[in-house]
Amino acid sequence: MPWRHSKGSIVRALLLAPMMLSYLLLLGSCSSPNGNESAFRSDASTDQPHETAGPYTIKFVYTGAGQKDEAAVEAAINDYLKGKLDARIDLMPIDWGQWEDRINLMIASREKVDVIFTAQWNKHAVNVAKGAFLELSELLESYGQGILGSLDPAFLSGSKIDGGNYGVPTNKELAAQGGIIYRKDIAEELAIDMSLVHTIADLEPVFARVKSMKPDMTPIYMRQGETFNAHYIGNYDALGDTSIPGILLKDGDSTEVKPNYETERYVETLRITREFYQKGYINNDAVTNGTMNMDALMGGSVFSITSSLKPGKAEEIAMATGLVGKLAQRELNAKTISTSETAGSMLGISSTSQRPDLAMGWINLLHTDRALNNLVNYGMKGIHYEQAGEGIIRQTDRTQDYNPSSNWMFGNQFLNDVWDTEDPDKWEKFRAFNEEAHLSPGLGFVFDSAPVKAEVAAVVNVDRQYLNALDTGTVDIDHVLPQYEEKLKSAGIARIIEEKQRQFDAYLAAK
Repeated sequence: MPWRHSKGSIVRALLLAPMMLSYLLLLGSCSSPNGNESAFRSDASTDQPHETAGPYTIKFVYTGAGQKDEAAVEAAINDYLKGKLDARIDLMPIDWGQWEDRINLMIASREKVDVIFTAQWNKHAVNVAKGAFLELSELLESYGQGILGSLDPAFLSGSKIDGGNYGVPTNKELAAQGGIIYRKDIAEELAIDMSLVHTIADLEPVFARVKSMKPDMTPIYMRQGETFNAHYIGNYDALGDTSIPGILLKDGDSTEVKPNYETERYVETLRITREFYQKGYINNDAVTNGTMNMDALMGGSVFSITSSLKPGKAEEIAMATGLVGKLAQRELNAKTISTSETAGSMLGISSTSQRPDLAMGWINLLHTDRALNNLVNYGMKGIHYEQAGEGIIRQTDRTQDYNPSSNWMFGNQFLNDVWDTEDPDKWEKFRAFNEEAHLSPGLGFVFDSAPVKAEVAAVVNVDRQYLNALDTGTVDIDHVLPQYEEKLKSAGIARIIEEKQRQFDAYLAAK
């Protein structure tokens, strides 16, 4: 099989040391009649070690809740892989609330894993700077031809960092929009006309009525990163990793890079959010609660959540939460396309992987093999879903035992079947969604944070202390925002902004 060999320089450099160590250990611990029995398979190349106890196990790390039937689906995946990839898969989901701490520890400890979910909004550039991911050009050429043949080149070109790809983007929508997912049934019950809502401020009378008529229901649920100042609602272009300061407005035309606190939209949104919090529209534990948005919505006591939007997003969430027919979505900003959309969902190969060739082979299959992609996303046919027509599936009484709702993370969404509760023309609407979107002035540029690595680390620590409390409205803006600004300045934010502007100006001049 083609996955059993790699002569690329990246793989050779990565594997040479472990290979020699394994060989020396084996010389000392193994014997044979002629004294020189090899521990490698007969089809192995001289620079590619193989395990002796069966196929290599690819450790696949992604964010999401563990599923009741995960072990059974994993076994089905591994059975399906026989003859397609000389490897097995170990599914390693990490709950959203634990993700950042677990990934930071995994990277710092150099834990041996293979494929990791990554995104520009999830500290991708920071982790690249830490050496967490391999550069993928040679691996894509050797083992990712299916990816290169099916993925719009804009995804790979737009997600580069300093000329290199450190993640394979998911094949999905290119445009972006943000707003809320809300309880359509509750809105109808309370005679709320959601067509009147176009901005965050327009939500005030909606939330007031929900609060008045249903005092036990939270009008808007928020948590860390899921607020009105999330990049997907604010239309902030961070020109790369959203954890690194310095933004443009994606729906504007200015090329001046600014810190968030100097952006009128950001500060005004803080004030609206603070007002909503004081009126009791936001859950009072927003700054500390680790419950995910969808889990809170599923509990039945939440009217709305913030969300990135796309065609059919409400229906997807309804399937995941058991609220089919009860949810709708409302857009709160202009549709845009920026570099962050090209890198908003990626699979990277860990620099600790012992078989990067197989890791890329796995990603390539997720982009090209419809049966495998649906198995990973929906589980086993006849158990977790039933076929209801060509490309259409329906629920069973076991659907909730395996329903990760992670299609947007796993390779190629256009391979997915759709639920019978969704629009059968969903994927055509995805393609139409990309049309007539405003192009961000930062489209195509990705900031290289290496020159200001120390300052970025310091700023990230300040954000951990202040940002969540500010964005959820739980602290007084007039008192805390100046403290936040001062701490950021002491951490070196001015140097980061200056370096980001310098690189961006050079990029614009070279276009």
